[in-house]
Amino acid sequence: MAIDNQQNRRVPERKDYRKENQNPHKINEEIKDPMVRLVGEGFEPKICTIKEALQIADEEGLDLVEISPNVNPPVCKLMNYQKYLYEQKKKEKERKAKSAKMLVKEIRLGPQTDDHDFEFKLKHAQRFLEEGNKVKVDVFFKGRTIIYKEQGEQKLLKFAEALFEYGKPEMMPKLEGKKMHMIIAPIKKK
Repeated sequence: MAIDNQQNRRVPERKDYRKENQNPHKINEEIKDPMVRLVGEGFEPKICTIKEALQIADEEGLDLVEISPNVNPPVCKLMNYQKYLYEQKKKEKERKAKSAKMLVKEIRLGPQTDDHDFEFKLKHAQRFLEEGNKVKVDVFFKGRTIIYKEQGEQKLLKFAEALFEYGKPEMMPKLEGKKMHMIIAPIKKK
């Protein structure tokens, strides 16, 4: 805490948070080591003083960026730092766009689901698998319908068999409480 001399009271010190953690690397005058190893594209690597390195960077119109601070002397590279940050953001954005987010769509059946309803839900599952999503198929047993476990398993196997062209089961039907479920993953298209 700092002391305000005009009113003799304690005033909290203000930090400049804009400067903190703005850049992950030290650049130009932020580098405090007396000697650095200077590298760059089209530039012969050499060890020089920080003043010489900054002068070379200034002549080239580039930034001096500390890329490896833990070695002795630290390695500094001549580069356009703003362009480098822009390219890093662009690569990160492309990487996120390429990473497909696979969703799990859920379809619920009963142990005695009608043929029409079965076909209707089968079409939905086909569409989900074509879109690249996984499909979780549940057979829910209400009340005393738990005695029809075999029918529920047969429904799930019939469902998986009907979707053979679009996806393959990741696991066989599994009973958990009053639900029997199976997950079908889409087939990768070449």
